[in-house]
Amino acid sequence: MGTQEQWDELAKEEEVRLLNLLEGLLFAAGTEGLTAKAIAKGLLVSESLVPELCNRLATLQEESMRMLTCLKTADTWQLVTHKALSPYLSRLAETPPQPGLSQAALETLAIIAYRQPLTRSMIEALRGVKSERAIGTLLARGLIEEMGRADGPGRPFLYGTTRLFLDHFGLTSPDQLPPLEIANGILDETAAVREE
Repeated sequence: MGTQEQWDELAKEEEVRLLNLLEGLLFAAGTEGLTAKAIAKGLLVSESLVPELCNRLATLQEESMRMLTCLKTADTWQLVTHKALSPYLSRLAETPPQPGLSQAALETLAIIAYRQPLTRSMIEALRGVKSERAIGTLLARGLIEEMGRADGPGRPFLYGTTRLFLDHFGLTSPDQLPPLEIANGILDETAAVREE
């Protein structure tokens, strides 16, 4: 084996070692996940190397059909179960699944997601109906949060989406929401299917 092949072999061994350590760190971090800075500190590597390592780990997990995968959510990386495992996990769940969101809650969530931050009166003006109950449901589910107060009479709360919202929809930021025209098309198609 020549010198270059030896270096290549050592580099491959180091990559495997780092990927194994990364997987262990993410597993230990649980649902909180780890920032790129924390991963870099744990692995003793440059922070700029972390996204590449995480992407390689995700690719390796996908290629070897593992049931765990490395996923970037908001500003952290997490180890999550693969979507193919979902039906099997649901059989093990002891608690009944939460009922879905009402149409009013879904409309309110969409308005907040696309126009955040905004007040309850702004939401109600866009929907044309009272939205206090829908906002309460979304707050209780952790999909929205109070992001501060608006200037003006009464200083009403401003609402915006949470990290849980981003995680649930597989987004890293609200900027990744589909363009409003596409979202409207999806809503129109859903309404047409319900009418049939």
